[in-house]
Amino acid sequence: MSAGDARALDSLRLDKWLWAARFFKTRQLAVEAINGGKVHVEGQRAKPGRTIRPGNRLEIHKGALTWEIEVVAIDRQRRGATEAATLYVEDEASRLRRQALVHERRERGETHDRRGRPTKRDRRQIHRFTDPTHGQE
Repeated sequence: MSAGDARALDSLRLDKWLWAARFFKTRQLAVEAINGGKVHVEGQRAKPGRTIRPGNRLEIHKGALTWEIEVVAIDRQRRGATEAATLYVEDEASRLRRQALVHERRERGETHDRRGRPTKRDRRQIHRFTDPTHGQE
């Protein structure tokens, strides 16, 4: 392996790293989050092409959740969630805050964002509301 190859393995574009670490499903979503100011590197806004190396500190905002992490490894390929979790170390305070927020949302019954197509039950309620004669045959 040449010196250039060794250097290439210790750094990676920010958008590719976020995708490989499974914070976003696609690189495009990672790029949109970075451009939208949802990802900070060393406390500052970054661009998608910013080079990430082990030791960099990132702050990632996704909806109501926030991760404060330190990059510990670089991987060019997207792997399973357990392997992706080895690419970073999350601050203990960050992890506890996030878990408390998730627990609080579960207790309130907000398990996930409801977007997309309505369920069969939702559709029936919509029909009952918009068409008073629906279901009264």
